[in-house]
Amino acid sequence: MLQKEKTTTITFLGTGTSIGVPVITCDCEVCTSADPRDNRTRTSVMIESGDEVFVIDSGPDFRMQMLREKVMNLSAILFTHEHRDHIAGLDDVRAFNYVLNKRIDIYGRHRTLEMIQTEFPYIFTEQRYFGAPQINVNEIDDQPLHIFGHTFIPITVYHNKTPITGYRLGDFCYITDASRIDDEELEKVKGSRILVLNALRNSKHASHFSVDEAVEIIERIQPERAYLTHMSHFIGKHADLCKRLPAHIQPAYDGLKITLQE
Repeated sequence: MLQKEKTTTITFLGTGTSIGVPVITCDCEVCTSADPRDNRTRTSVMIESGDEVFVIDSGPDFRMQMLREKVMNLSAILFTHEHRDHIAGLDDVRAFNYVLNKRIDIYGRHRTLEMIQTEFPYIFTEQRYFGAPQINVNEIDDQPLHIFGHTFIPITVYHNKTPITGYRLGDFCYITDASRIDDEELEKVKGSRILVLNALRNSKHASHFSVDEAVEIIERIQPERAYLTHMSHFIGKHADLCKRLPAHIQPAYDGLKITLQE
């Protein structure tokens, strides 16, 4: 009997920077664009593999992203770091608690979990606050994570001087909020068929890759396909950016789905 191919589906829940696009009060050509690909919620990605559903980061738009994609299950949330545009939606896992009658596993480094405890103290009270999210907290380090039969490899990158965690699952690698990746960590990325990398804007920035810097790293890795994420309105309109990039590199957009066959 032929073995059935395993399919992994990647959904870009959000592809925008910390203030999203359109930006409040801004009337630039990107923020007023009629192209829905120029509307970007805060950066997050969903991975569906087998019966499991993993989300990387739950930003302020988490609830609307879950509703938009009609997500009916959630296995775990993996956090890249503790900034609010990546953790602020954690409270909305309550809906999964209620409907699925289960706790949700979260994964992050010690510093990230400390900040989550500071931001959501009512989750961690000794006597459980009624209506608080029910989560299982899992601290990670540099070792591979084995979660519900799937192995995630943490990749340490730097957001200026702040260490951030990227993740690799099989042939898929996801890195956001990076401005530096050391060679040792870049070795963990090599061989990825699909690479997602942040590109904040066209000009240089202290804590994020620019478009040119992201393209340079992608060309070093040579994935089959690469997608840019965590983009601000300064990056220009989606359609114009597509014309500037090599054929195997695309700007991602909210709701974009890609599949990997194993």
